[in-house]
Amino acid sequence: MSSTQFDGDIDSFVSYLKSNRGLSANTLKAYRADLTACLHLFELRGVTDLNEITLDDLRSWMAVESRDHARSSMARKTVAMRGFFAWAYEHGLTTTDPAATLMTPSIPSTLPAVLTESQAEQLLDVAEHAVATNQYKDDGGAAAAPGSGKAVGKTADKSADTVNRSEAPARADKRDNARVTAESQRNAAILELLYATGIRVAELVSMDIADIDFSNRTIKVTGKGNKQRVVPFGLPAQRALETWLEQGRPVLARTATDAVKSRAANALFLGARGGRIDQRIARDIVHRAAREAGVPDISPHALRHSAATHMLDGGADLREVQEMLGHSSLKTTQRYTHVSIEQLKNRYGQAFPRA
Repeated sequence: MSSTQFDGDIDSFVSYLKSNRGLSANTLKAYRADLTACLHLFELRGVTDLNEITLDDLRSWMAVESRDHARSSMARKTVAMRGFFAWAYEHGLTTTDPAATLMTPSIPSTLPAVLTESQAEQLLDVAEHAVATNQYKDDGGAAAAPGSGKAVGKTADKSADTVNRSEAPARADKRDNARVTAESQRNAAILELLYATGIRVAELVSMDIADIDFSNRTIKVTGKGNKQRVVPFGLPAQRALETWLEQGRPVLARTATDAVKSRAANALFLGARGGRIDQRIARDIVHRAAREAGVPDISPHALRHSAATHMLDGGADLREVQEMLGHSSLKTTQRYTHVSIEQLKNRYGQAFPRA
């Protein structure tokens, strides 16, 4: 991230938000990045004082940003700009508030991408099958060959060169196979949990083992603004989680250094090196699983969309889905009713003889 002469002002504003607004670390990080990018651009244009920035300058920057960012990102950038300049005006850093009337640029609305129920079943079935056959690719790209019990790729190439020369390669193969199996168990649990609960990927990777209540089959989720909610999950997710925790997690935990192991001691999901899994790996797992299952390429957020849509299709109340997803506004949840209507119209057009 580029530094600017306004970094001190940005730091003060973020500290103010942290103390007075109770925003999450991810939100504060995003606001900081938005402000730094904007003010760095103005600095390159010769701006040396916040008072030199006008409403037209901010609108121009927002218009450029809107070409490459979604509606939700632009709404966040608008909030960041308006909040920062309102704070600057209140604290005497500026003589006016140029962002007071700044609005989010108009961006065409798109319906959320979702899987059909049969596609979701196919996705989860393939992940479950991978656990049984050790065919799921690990984070480094290696996979187990069908029925061979050996990993293919770089690991397999190394072992093939030295097979029968000593027992060391055999032990290495065994460790690699155990790791691949553990990762397939983790991946299946992640997919099941994302679909069963509709949680966000950031919520998933921040979860601790203690957040799971197997007796009630619920999870405690910490969402945006550190707001907590309790979400139920089904039997398939329970089985996948139990398999991961009992069999897979201890294998990956052993690969961690003492320092990493200490930081990730409570983490529900681990990466290949035994630390808490990050969002990038979680997204890769979902994309890779979609390819393996032969379903449309999706993100973790699309699994969230799918869960919400299927809940509504199954007769769930809109407010129940709102609570499950952690939406502060019912209007956000209502988007999924539009998806269901679009799907109904498509099915009607395909099946009804006089459509």
